Amino acid sequence: MTTNELFPLVDAAGNVVGSVERRVAHANRTLLHPVVHCLVLNRRGHVLMQKRSTTKDIQPGKWDTSVGGHLCYGEDVLAALRREAAEEIGLRVDDHGVRFLYRYIQRSEVESELVSTFFCCAEGPFVPQASEIDAVRFWTPEEISEHLGSGLFTPNFEDEWARYRRYCEDGA
Repeated sequence: MTTNELFPLVDAAGNVVGSVERRVAHANRTLLHPVVHCLVLNRRGHVLMQKRSTTKDIQPGKWDTSVGGHLCYGEDVLAALRREAAEEIGLRVDDHGVRFLYRYIQRSEVESELVSTFFCCAEGPFVPQASEIDAVRFWTPEEISEHLGSGLFTPNFEDEWARYRRYCEDGA
């Protein structure tokens, strides 16, 4: 991760309307930039989660979505998904039936992201990127529910989890 990465700026529909440096995007919540998430579940329905490195600039040391990352300027969502999954946990998502779930806008106190969420099923082995991730492990849905609101997870993951549960309940 470098602080001068160039991110695309997008409108709510995902159309690229400009570009911005990472440090600027993370300091101005009026600038919407795209990210990709992938929920990785095993055959038993347990969710792979990553523990963010304590050196991360946002939400260090908290448990987060299986895979998540920013799109680079000029990169499409699927290319970003493939890149992030390979970099973060050593997963080739094309080998695991990746499927698009939904898109939404996530706003925090520091940034605004247009999130495209995907799903795939994989058992591992996983190879966490040491500079980004301190650990990975599968969590049962019950374990996740027990720890919601405790500060163990990133706020983004808690929002993602609620969206995913609603998505599943709606019969998708």
